[in-house]
Amino acid sequence: MHLKSRYPQAFAWPALFLFTAFFILPSLSGIYFAFTDWSSFSDEVNFVGFKNFHRLFSADEHYFDYFWNTFVFTVVTIVLKTIFGLGLALLLDKGVRSFVNLYRALIYVPVVLPMLVVGLIFRSILHPSQGLLNVSLRSVGLGSLAFRWLTDPHLALYSIMVIDTWKGVGYIMVILLAGLQTIPREYYEAAEVDGAGAWARFWHITLPMLAPAIMIVTVLNVLYGLRVFDIVYATTNGGPGYASEVVMTGIFKAFSQGQYGLGTALSTVLFAILLVVGYGVIRLLERPTEGG
Repeated sequence: MHLKSRYPQAFAWPALFLFTAFFILPSLSGIYFAFTDWSSFSDEVNFVGFKNFHRLFSADEHYFDYFWNTFVFTVVTIVLKTIFGLGLALLLDKGVRSFVNLYRALIYVPVVLPMLVVGLIFRSILHPSQGLLNVSLRSVGLGSLAFRWLTDPHLALYSIMVIDTWKGVGYIMVILLAGLQTIPREYYEAAEVDGAGAWARFWHITLPMLAPAIMIVTVLNVLYGLRVFDIVYATTNGGPGYASEVVMTGIFKAFSQGQYGLGTALSTVLFAILLVVGYGVIRLLERPTEGG
């Protein structure tokens, strides 16, 4: 028994060592450098206290917009992906009888496409003058609906949300579809015998039984949304102006401009947000267990 208990540790310790060396220690050093003036413009690194954090939340800077855009992106994409993913899952679970596997594959295809490829494709499709979407709208007499999707400050972020939803909804659909298929059909049959309509069955059977799967996709979407970078970088690079800047693009630009202390301060704030949100999600997931 003693050897059996130590056998798993032989595999766990190397992984723990690598995780500590390449994640924990760099993260801790990053927190330290967030309180310094570390940059590419000087060989000296001096402690400056909360100067970098004060700059992040200063009214003269645009970093608050980064956090707001990240928050809006996270909330909106969670709602869109969950609604459309659930709708598609319900449709493929009960509504469609033929070519179900084909439809599943077609919906899931965008998930496996690299984000950079998706960004470049949609940059071409949404081009204001030569893009496929606007050209098609003008050709059918709907030129009034041809907008500058990625270059209008009021539309850029929302266009990115739609692109991201299109790419990620297939993954959410698969998880929710798996959850739907675990619900015993006897519940629906009993509800039909009692005279429950389609909406009543959905509200009182499907949603409660699907709650664990919905919680999983919500957690995944929250963690992804708060760290979104590639789709923004590939489509607008945070533009026009600061209209679609998010926290991760701000970190990238701070480091690319040699402002390492500012970049680590921004990443430290994001780490704190992820820590708080992660703890809240864990507590939320533990609550049903404690109640049972």
